[in-house]
Amino acid sequence: MAEADSEPCLKKETVSKLLSSFFKEDKTRLSGDAVLLMAEMLKIFIQEAAVRSQKQAEAEDCQQVDIEHFEKILPQLLLDF
Repeated sequence: MAEADSEPCLKKETVSKLLSSFFKEDKTRLSGDAVLLMAEMLKIFIQEAAVRSQKQAEAEDCQQVDIEHFEKILPQLLLDF
């Protein structure tokens, strides 16, 4: 119970609007399964970015993760996804 409640998740409406904003035609539709799948992919992407940024900060002997650490891991993260 605690694990399910403490785990952050993205709202389906937010993901749906984000995806819909890139559609070129108004007729394009988005299924509920596609929204759930994309929400899961975004969640994994965000978690991986946080972990990699933390490891980069540790490698530089920093106590706090800064945007510079995220910027350093971003190119490889995008290639991996």
